[in-house]
Amino acid sequence: MTITSLPLRRELLPSETPLALLNADGTPTSGSPLTMPPDDVLLDLHRRMVLGRRFDTQATALTKQGRLAVYPSSRGQEACEVGAVVALREQDWLFPTYRDSVALVTRGVDPIETLTLLQGGWHLGYDPYELRVGPQCTPLATNTLHAVGVAHAARYKGEDSVSLVLLGDGATSEGDTHEALNFAGVWQAPVVFLVQNNGYAISVPMSKQNVAPSLAHKGIGYGVPSLLVDGNDPAAVYAAVRDSVETARAGGGPTLIEAITYRVEAHTNADDANRYRDADEVASWLGRDPLDRLETYLTSRGLLDDARRAAVLEEAEAFAASVRDGMNAEVDVDPMDLFKHVYAEPTANLREQAAMLAAEIAGENA
Repeated sequence: MTITSLPLRRELLPSETPLALLNADGTPTSGSPLTMPPDDVLLDLHRRMVLGRRFDTQATALTKQGRLAVYPSSRGQEACEVGAVVALREQDWLFPTYRDSVALVTRGVDPIETLTLLQGGWHLGYDPYELRVGPQCTPLATNTLHAVGVAHAARYKGEDSVSLVLLGDGATSEGDTHEALNFAGVWQAPVVFLVQNNGYAISVPMSKQNVAPSLAHKGIGYGVPSLLVDGNDPAAVYAAVRDSVETARAGGGPTLIEAITYRVEAHTNADDANRYRDADEVASWLGRDPLDRLETYLTSRGLLDDARRAAVLEEAEAFAASVRDGMNAEVDVDPMDLFKHVYAEPTANLREQAAMLAAEIAGENA
């Protein structure tokens, strides 16, 4: 039996060390196969990362005030979320997870609509078809299959569209991820998998999840080329995702990217991270802050001065104020909305549940 190779072969093995364009101290690296983004893109990445971090801290505060039921912070992962989303084109699709609210805001989703799910107001607070953003995925890895399906369908329709799916290190242990990688490889679907390896699947460290040299190596078994990048380097994340999107658009098939980053805050506001990691570990990663790294580089190049920095910070504060105002506004919630948009035609169980709730509400108002 002979094994036929894919029509278009690319290097499957990732690099031994994460690819980077900027060192942790903000100085440029040398010899990277990635291309440094243009100055205007770097300035845009900086602005969006500042806005994203301020949004994240504001959402965390709103959770403590009881305005959100739960919020999974992505502080420290801004380079992954912002860098990847900025690399997309308008016609591309984004499939996020529950931790990717900053990615949604960067993509242009209204911040109040972004937080509606986490507030408990709606199953989904925005129109995915209008924005080309899938629902925030709470069950691990289900969005991987959605991304591959949409990408495969787009190619059948002759559409110039690529899917980017975000997932965490824990999601790579789920069967859905492996099925998605297999289908993507077989179909050569125009999809990019970006694994934000932030060190922990809730409280489970990487050492108890995986013994392969890297998560990026998981692509080899499916014929999917893989990249290992520094997830705290926004320039590298942007360049890697942009290159992968262009490859997919040109018919080169899928790419699996593992971005090494760190979750600075707890898993959610309900988690006590002190039970499974120590302060020294967190402090060491704070020294690799992605925003500081980019700011240092831009300042050294004369692209970011005090006036521009102050203007961005002022914009971020205004943005946070608008989020506060929007989330503090009282909303007249109809409990019967729970049953809307679950199925096009409600099932018998849904109709029964709706009738029970309507009866309870009527009894309380009697």
